[in-house]
Order: sequence, then C-alpha cells, then structure tokens
Amino acid sequence: MSRKPKKGKLKLKSKRGAVKRFHVTGSGKIKRFKAMKRHILTKKAAGRKRGLATAGLVSDADAEQVHRMLLK
Repeated sequence: MSRKPKKGKLKLKSKRGAVKRFHVTGSGKIKRFKAMKRHILTKKAAGRKRGLATAGLVSDADAEQVHRMLLK
C-alpha cells in the first residue's frame, strides 16, 4: 500500500486574455488601449483616430477586477 504524496496549495493562473490587454505601470496603475481603432477607419476623423491611439488608464472602479485577473 503506497501512500499518495501530500498536495500543496494550488497555483492560481492569470487570465491570458487580460495579460494580453492590460499592463501594470511602475506606480501600480493599469494601462489599457482604447477600443474602436480596428476597422472602418475611413469615416473617422484624424483627430479622433489620434485620440484612440493613445493608451489610457483603467478606471478606479474596474481596477480591482483587472488586478484579480492579472494576479499581481
């Protein structure tokens, strides 16, 4: 009768989709990219497209959920 080895604590995995979409800054805030910049760009104004190209920060209301998805 062999004994089974003790199992340690399970490791948590981060959501792979969140890892690809969000980045943590040096100060701990979460950087994100803006939507609506993928297709149908001909009808959008140049200034609008420039604004969509700049990264933004995740709002404080959503930051805790995103941190939990990233497990950092």
